[in-house]
Amino acid sequence: MAVIDRETETALDMTRDRCGRIVHASAAAAARAQRDKAAVEAYTTHLAPHADALLDAARRALDELPPTRHLAAWRAVLDGLAASATEIRRALDRPAAPGSQAEPAQHSALWPHLTAWADHSFIASNLADQSDGQHHKAPLTEEEQRMWTERAQAAQRRGELELTESWYAADGQPITLAHLVEDDDSTLVALRGDPDAPGWQVIGHYAHEYEAGQSLPAPVPPGVLRADVSGFNRPEPAPEISLQELTRDVVEAHHAGDASNALLSATQRGYDAGPMVRLQELLETSSQFASALETVQGRQIAARFSAIGRQVEFLTREVEEAAEDLGATVAVLPPHRTPVLRVRPCPTFRPPYSTRPSW
Repeated sequence: MAVIDRETETALDMTRDRCGRIVHASAAAAARAQRDKAAVEAYTTHLAPHADALLDAARRALDELPPTRHLAAWRAVLDGLAASATEIRRALDRPAAPGSQAEPAQHSALWPHLTAWADHSFIASNLADQSDGQHHKAPLTEEEQRMWTERAQAAQRRGELELTESWYAADGQPITLAHLVEDDDSTLVALRGDPDAPGWQVIGHYAHEYEAGQSLPAPVPPGVLRADVSGFNRPEPAPEISLQELTRDVVEAHHAGDASNALLSATQRGYDAGPMVRLQELLETSSQFASALETVQGRQIAARFSAIGRQVEFLTREVEEAAEDLGATVAVLPPHRTPVLRVRPCPTFRPPYSTRPSW
């Protein structure tokens, strides 16, 4: 599905103008129809024979997990995938005639169900893979755990606890791998809990990452920032002009009003917002993401992004006011700023010198 999506986006790019608006509607419709058909064929070939078995294995694994806050949502995902599989199976059992007008319509109706599997089947496959990797195979004794935790905390205070990887275990607890550096010697340790909050503990030490992966609880699928976002059903992008193009507009401007318009395009708000407003949106979304990590560091970084966003908002208003003042000058560039001719004139033509003697 990822390959199909990339190929479709490449085809759709050929139907858009420089601002991202689709200007060749028939070609765009044909690209989407080809996408829908390819997705149906891929599901039929690779997943249809195994969908029910995959969901059954995922449900069995889900029933064996300890109670945590995400289990209900995962169960809802599995139920939704089962419903989509049923709809796809019903259509595949009664396919439209190949080449008929009903075939593209049938494929289009299946697209939401196919993308449901593309977006969320990783939860089912991960659960199906969760078999004997749920428990720490070589737990430390209480005394060893206390000793290693104290060593790791001391290294953290020295700035010598280097975090390298993090994931969530099935019980909802975060696990983080880190290199504990002592006297130029490094040991790979695993921490349970938020490393920047009180209460975290070392739960193991290992010779290398592979040993850690074999011993520690297996990672479960990470979450998403917004539950209703699909990587395969993105909204049509709003038209936008790049900063590079706006800068070029200022370079090519003769009148103050033309340069002012380019600047005002950068600060424009609404559906076709300018780059400065888009930057503020990016910072606000990044703040939401950092906060959603639910860690001490995440909350601190979220506050920083939020503060930067307010600064960008202030800067955007300043640029907007300055642009309006520039447009109000009603001025043009003076004529002594003459353009330089890019093409050099050809040298005066002279006939080639002849060495042939004249008679």
